[in-house]
Amino acid sequence: MEGNRGKRAWNHAEPLPPEGTPDCPEHLNEEARAEWHRLVDTLVSMGVVTVVDRAVLAAYCQCYGRWVEAEQKMQTTPMLLKTASGYVQQSPWLSIANKQLELMGRYMAELGLTPAARSRITTLDVTPADQPLTITRIILTGVDRPDTSSDTPQLQSDGTLVISGTDANL
Repeated sequence: MEGNRGKRAWNHAEPLPPEGTPDCPEHLNEEARAEWHRLVDTLVSMGVVTVVDRAVLAAYCQCYGRWVEAEQKMQTTPMLLKTASGYVQQSPWLSIANKQLELMGRYMAELGLTPAARSRITTLDVTPADQPLTITRIILTGVDRPDTSSDTPQLQSDGTLVISGTDANL
């Protein structure tokens, strides 16, 4: 597969972050910590999260914690409030809940937390291939000799590739 949704070429030189499970940040509230512990091992095993992704996972979990808090507050307070001047306005908790859901959706897409998001992300496979790599010796001969009979690489019986001729590039 070549390219991506934006028709840009794959970055084959993308740096690989170190593997491992990020620690849960201390500042997360109780609900956010519970969400962290529910997700972190699964996301690490999927290859979506590494130790360098701590902040994005923490941001998602904090949004989740705030959303839960706002939803709980809305169960005990009315959705619409009347101001001192007689105007009706929506509960601030509804605004908070809606904003946190919006932010959660963005983080869910980044972390592959919905079926649609998972179908669009790819992970780098750093597991060894089924076949072990073989080391091939390449010997460049005749680079300084202008009189060579063949510029065609020759594979010897021991697996050595011999390239002869003046056109060999080092």
